[in-house]
Formats: sequence, structure tokens, C-alpha cells
Amino acid sequence: MKSWLTYLALRIGVFAVILAALLLLQLDPLFAALIAAVASLAISLIFFSKQRDVLSAQIYERVQHRAKFGQQDADSDLENAALDSAEVDKGEAPSK
Repeated sequence: MKSWLTYLALRIGVFAVILAALLLLQLDPLFAALIAAVASLAISLIFFSKQRDVLSAQIYERVQHRAKFGQQDADSDLENAALDSAEVDKGEAPSK
């Protein structure tokens, strides 16, 4: 979980610094926000690949763990039940 917070803090920090610099240059706030968003995205794609890879690996491991042990959240179970009942109402066999 720490890597997620680190990556998020880096992305928000870069955006905030660029936005502040552009606002100090007295650019239009909307234009400054758009430029800051695009620039921070580019910077994060180029320079934060290590943090992104760690985060991606953790997400992959969590998904694999849930798939292996059959753990899903309550929302997924509710959605699956609703889809199955909708298919039964239509006269189709529930898909698996």
C-alpha cells in the first residue's frame, strides 16, 4: 500500500509544482491546469517508471491472490448475481 501512496504523492506533487509555477507566471488558471496536467503526465511516464512498476506488480499480486483463493468483494458478488438473474429472466443459461 505504501507504494501506491508514494506514486500518488509524486504525481500530485509534480502537478502542484508545475501548476504553481504557471500561475506565478500569471497564465489563465484553466490553461495552466491543462498544461500542468499534461506536463505532469509526461514527467511521470518518463521518470516514475520504477514506482509505477512496483505499484503494478502489487496490483497484479493482489488480483492473482484473490483469483486463487476465490476472494471477491461484495459488490462483485452482487453484480454477478444480478447478471445471472437477468440471464435467467431472458431464458438463457447463466454464463460462467
